[in-house]
Amino acid sequence: MEKQALYLTGQGPYHGYRIPSLITLPTGRVIAFAEGRLENMGDNGSIDIVARISDDGGVFFGSQFLVAHYGVNTLNNPAPVYDRETGTLWLLLNGNLKEADEVKVLWEGAGRTVVCTKSLDQGETWTPLEDLTAQVKKPNWTWYAMGPCHGVQLKSGRLIIPCNHAVKTSQGGSGPYISHTIYSDDHGQSWHIGGDVGEYTNECSLAELSNGWLYINMRSYHNKGVRAAAWSSDQGASWKPLILDKQLPDPVCQGTVLSDGDTLYFCNAADSRERRCLTLRKSQDGGKTWSRGTVIQPGPAAYSDITILPDGRVACLFEGGTDDAYDGIYLSVLEKKEIE
Repeated sequence: MEKQALYLTGQGPYHGYRIPSLITLPTGRVIAFAEGRLENMGDNGSIDIVARISDDGGVFFGSQFLVAHYGVNTLNNPAPVYDRETGTLWLLLNGNLKEADEVKVLWEGAGRTVVCTKSLDQGETWTPLEDLTAQVKKPNWTWYAMGPCHGVQLKSGRLIIPCNHAVKTSQGGSGPYISHTIYSDDHGQSWHIGGDVGEYTNECSLAELSNGWLYINMRSYHNKGVRAAAWSSDQGASWKPLILDKQLPDPVCQGTVLSDGDTLYFCNAADSRERRCLTLRKSQDGGKTWSRGTVIQPGPAAYSDITILPDGRVACLFEGGTDDAYDGIYLSVLEKKEIE
């Protein structure tokens, strides 16, 4: 298993880095996105989106560069998706004022927006931010978050992004988090809201299975110390009742899923209480059963994303460290035969 540091706390112009997102383009180019947090490691404040690019299959990554900037305010949750028909790389994000932390958004209705940028040259340059909020956020929604991690283009051509939201209550404040999707059937010209998955779920990742169904895997607030999951037979318009998967322990953190042919891969901090023991597993039956997995990072670890490299190996971009899960963002690369 190979490992390299791509973003380290205290290095570069930012205080630190969080929320990794990873994508492999059809050209073989690999792009590793992250949030550059200017002032501290908090989820709000002055936060930019940065990236590094590899053109040799994930061996060497070029210098960090700025992808998107929101003035002194906050950009969160990079969610890239590539349109193979137009060659457009989309990056969907959330934005809010720097002082609008999650509590203010949930309880005071502080604005949380959905924005996007796109690249027509494989991630070299990016367009100015476009506001999609009116298309994909209902008036009574408070919290809103992309993924965070990659979106998917389905076999039908649909671009689909996993998301979550919360709804304003009549008593004030917000109800429970709810996972949902947004999608575009016209190559990103317009975006629409897909089906809700279930209450007490938020950060999520999805994949298209070989039979055309969708599988979604979610951070769970059901207080069971495991992941939540669900399936859709209609491209995310509706979802079967969610399950709590006892095979997948989780400390209430983000995780990521990826489909590669008949194999489904899943990665998370596989501990029911602490953000540690980052583990990569595989499923051969669409997420119904999972292998015991291979530990990528035995110590502190948190968010991650995975991709298939041009040579067929599996790459995982993850938060981790020796003493703290947020010491840096690292890339580990595994042969498929290494994944137990």
